[in-house]
Parts: sequence; structure tokens; C-alpha cells
Amino acid sequence: MVKLEEMKSDEFQRYLSYAIKNYADEHVKANNWDEREAVSKATQEFERLLPDGEKTVNQKLFIIRDEEQEVGMIWLAQVSTEKGFIYDINIYEGNQGRGYGKKAMKEIEQVAKNLGLTNIGLHVFGHNKSARGLYEKLGYIETDIVMAKDLV
Repeated sequence: MVKLEEMKSDEFQRYLSYAIKNYADEHVKANNWDEREAVSKATQEFERLLPDGEKTVNQKLFIIRDEEQEVGMIWLAQVSTEKGFIYDINIYEGNQGRGYGKKAMKEIEQVAKNLGLTNIGLHVFGHNKSARGLYEKLGYIETDIVMAKDLV
């Protein structure tokens, strides 16, 4: 049984050290940021979005659990009285492909409804085809597409 539990301080610190590096790596893969500045930019972004860590107002950070096993995390921001935004979902290595992402997305939609939200958005990097497929199956639609080409 998959359930979401609010992140504790130690869980948040563990998440943050992973998330900054992962976010930086994703921007480098997408050719958005130069590798030399990526970690610094990612750190600044997390400091801006989560100035009070897991206790930041209107930010809901959860550990995804299957029974007692930690299988991932998910972060929902309430950006207005009606709109939410999923900043991150991560199913940990070794747990992927087992339906946890789908179940966590269903759970976070219920959290959003309980907050009175009527819409959830998210961002997915274009190269993350498995995540894009999951979101489409869950009824998410593309609202904007940004394309780029390296001129080498």
C-alpha cells in the first residue's frame, strides 16, 4: 500500500543534497546550463523555492512509502487558491517500474483536492520519455513546448 508522509527535517536534508545535484544534471543534459555553473544555479533555485526547507509555506514535501519502505518522494506547491505545481517526483533506483510513480501521482492529486486545488501542473524534461508517458497516461496534457537546437 502506497502512502505519502510529510518529510521530516533529516529526510529533507537528504533529499536536498540529492535534488540539487540531480536538478543541475538534468539542466546540463537539456543543454540549459553549463556544467561549471549548474550546481550553483540549482542551489539558488532551491533556496528561492524552499527558504524554510520542508516547513516553507504552501510547499508540501512527502516521502512515498510502500508499507514502511521508503520508495521515493514527491513535492507539491500550492501556487494559488486553485492551482498546484508538482516540482519534483522521484522514485528511487531499484523501485522504478513497479507502479509507485502512478500511485504517488494519484495520492498527490487527492492531497491537492483536499487543499481545494482544481488544477495541477508540472514540468518534465523533454529527454525524460518514461515520465512523459506516465503523465500522459494519467491525463496530463502538454501546455507549452520549448524546443532548441545546438548550432555546432
